[in-house]
Amino acid sequence: MSMNRVVELTAFGEPDVMQVVSREIPAPLAGEVQVRHTAIGFNFIDIYQRKGIYPLPLPTGLGFEAAGIVEAVGEGVTGLSEGDRVAYMNAGVGAYSERRNVAADKLLKLPDTVSDEAAATVLFKGMTAQYLLRRTYEVKAGDLLLVHSAAGGVGQILTRWATALGARVIGTTGSPEKRDVALAAGCEAVIDLRDPDWPSAFLTATGGEKARVAYDAVGKDTLLQTLDCVAPFGLVVSYGAASGKAPAIDPDLLNKKGCLFFTRPSVFPHNSDPDTFRANAADLFDAIAKGHVGVDIGARFPLEDIAGVHRAAEARSVKGAILIQPA
Repeated sequence: MSMNRVVELTAFGEPDVMQVVSREIPAPLAGEVQVRHTAIGFNFIDIYQRKGIYPLPLPTGLGFEAAGIVEAVGEGVTGLSEGDRVAYMNAGVGAYSERRNVAADKLLKLPDTVSDEAAATVLFKGMTAQYLLRRTYEVKAGDLLLVHSAAGGVGQILTRWATALGARVIGTTGSPEKRDVALAAGCEAVIDLRDPDWPSAFLTATGGEKARVAYDAVGKDTLLQTLDCVAPFGLVVSYGAASGKAPAIDPDLLNKKGCLFFTRPSVFPHNSDPDTFRANAADLFDAIAKGHVGVDIGARFPLEDIAGVHRAAEARSVKGAILIQPA
């Protein structure tokens, strides 16, 4: 065994509850691969889990996605060798670490066109955008979309990919400083969520047209008003809770707002089967190769300053993705 620096959570709460500790890491078991992380991704679900909004059994690690180099291969593993560049996003929590043993069927070999940093910052977010655009609703040219948090990590990818497919995107942001980021991602207009009457601003921007699909990752502060921005028989997708848990939706309200469809999907069920996971990832890597999905790293933090990562994310002070550096 060798020593490994990992982030450990023993209680829910503010960022300082996360501690960086040394733990022994054993050799990989049968069917596992030991990965030395070169880049670790951050996602807002990490905050929800740290706070206990999405509670985990304690003590626990945190973090879902990382990229790195295969250092050891367990018995029975085929298709992976020491030195291979790999990435993952659905191997369970524990990516906040220097090294990790991961089930081989959860790993993706990285093509030369995707760097370690890109994989660690785009895989979870890009796979989220992939199912939102391809599975939850198959976006078509001409569709009008409302994308909340359009300057965020998922929001930028979602906007860029949707516009590459020919869709029109109206984005929202929580601060005027992020407006230019959302416009650069492809939004034709950006609405300030600090305006209490932001749905009216949305309709003004569209000339009165409502969205075919609304993607809401904000939750508590926006969901009920989002319903007013969706066309009859349109789809409301709640896939995050940046402002807190989304309110319950009365089915009769969906009827009154235009016979709307409502769903609360997540990335993991869409990628639970290894073959489906790799096919979805190939779709994402193709979009990256075509330039439809870009990588915008807004800040880099060392693993030792994991509390700083979460503070910056909660303050929404970073434009783009946050990268965690293991060493």
